[in-house]
Amino acid sequence: MSYYNNSATVEENDRFHVMQNNLDHHHSSPDDGSQKINSSNTQIFEAQYCTLESSSANGVYPAQSSTSSHSISPLSGSPLSQHDSHSDHTYSSPPSGSCLTEVADLQIKLKELENAILGPELDITSDSPESFLQANVQLRPDNWRQLLGIDAGDLKQLIIACGKAVAENDVFATELLISELGQLVSVSGDPMQRLGAYMLEGIVARLACSGNMLYKSLKCKEPTSSELMSYMHLLYEICPFFKFGYMSANGAIAEAIKGENFVHIIDFQIAQGSQWITLIQALAARPGGPPYTRITGIDDSNSASARGGGLDIVGRRLHSVAQSCGLPFEFNAVPAASHEVQLGHLAVRPGEIIAVNFAYQLHHVPDESVSMENHRDRIIRMIKSINPRVVTLVEQESNTNTAPFFPRYMETLNYYTAMFESIDVALPRDDRRRMSAEQHCVARDIVNLIACEGAERVERHELFGKWKARFAMAGFRPYPLSSVVNNTINTLLRSYNSCYRLEERGGVLYLGWKNRVLVVSSAWC
Repeated sequence: MSYYNNSATVEENDRFHVMQNNLDHHHSSPDDGSQKINSSNTQIFEAQYCTLESSSANGVYPAQSSTSSHSISPLSGSPLSQHDSHSDHTYSSPPSGSCLTEVADLQIKLKELENAILGPELDITSDSPESFLQANVQLRPDNWRQLLGIDAGDLKQLIIACGKAVAENDVFATELLISELGQLVSVSGDPMQRLGAYMLEGIVARLACSGNMLYKSLKCKEPTSSELMSYMHLLYEICPFFKFGYMSANGAIAEAIKGENFVHIIDFQIAQGSQWITLIQALAARPGGPPYTRITGIDDSNSASARGGGLDIVGRRLHSVAQSCGLPFEFNAVPAASHEVQLGHLAVRPGEIIAVNFAYQLHHVPDESVSMENHRDRIIRMIKSINPRVVTLVEQESNTNTAPFFPRYMETLNYYTAMFESIDVALPRDDRRRMSAEQHCVARDIVNLIACEGAERVERHELFGKWKARFAMAGFRPYPLSSVVNNTINTLLRSYNSCYRLEERGGVLYLGWKNRVLVVSSAWC
């Protein structure tokens, strides 16, 4: 999957390339305040080309080593940079021996550093450490791993060390680790190799300041709407997280509107509308006759590309299902992003019972850390003003909203490790469909979490405790999910792997893999 190509060419397919040429890179963010790499005289991280193309049979993606092809800037504040900063000075008549002693001490320290990295058998022949670093010298892997505290063969430690090097602006270690990771990750490997491939993509995009471009367009071989639909459907089938969210939300809504004759469901990010097919069928079969049902579907242009058209496609599809089972039905389309929605878009009518659905959506709405408008709380308060019978909230249990870069990087690693492990037990690692589903439906979120900052970072998850506080401040109280919903989802999970865990706490459902909670489903009134 070729995400972007700034004039770089690929000589071989199915390889994960990291090619750096020349960049004066400066990146800072209010989110972490630490990402700044300024190398005005170096050649690093420009015109990177990364490909996660998976057209090969073996699916292995080694990287070409970059340590021998371009220069590396001395690190600010390191012995190397200190030596370089004094190399042009002359000491014709020092007042004392202090300067000469300092220079001698510095040379000893440089020699110690040289021996630690390269081994005593190699020597720096140039007076300039920068000239040495530009040379084609192969670092001894046992030495640099030892310096960084990385055990041989431990890919997770390498991934962590790379993120830490980026966070600390350690240019030399960052480039070294990017090159090393490129040789170890693979979109057809084990869960850590696959996740590592996408996290490496995010790191390179971050350093190239191209993360937002990747997230918005993913300049890979853009899948057709039918292809993307098939990838999404596959992920839905092999991974119960989405089914869990939709089933728990539908159960809460069905319970809340029981016996009502006029029902209005407002769905933020309706996507394909698939969530509502089973509910429409259930309402149509309700004893005493079906209610008149309206669905307001809200969605932006991103889902339009997946659908192959606008919300009218969803409306026709749902209307056809409702008609086939005798349910009086009306569809109201709102083609807008969630943070753009105003009260008038909802077309609320007197006498109807309102249910609002936020399934995997509210974390995309910017909050007070992004904009003074704080659309996240505004939307919640707006929904409270229309007095809904129930509001369903399904969100990933992850803390990435306001976290600085490195804690967010670690949270991404830990969260998606569990997700990739759960996918790994469902399909073989060389399954082409599985690779495509991960690349087109999961990698995009990982890249955005790592590569983007500010308003460009739209993946902003919060833990359930924070969501609970937001809803409470807007005047909501918990609406406990029924035991029927719990039992239904437990039955669903038994058809998957035994490592899935479902727990109910105070009417809130927590779905996890092994010991990691991944998704939380709750309801409010």
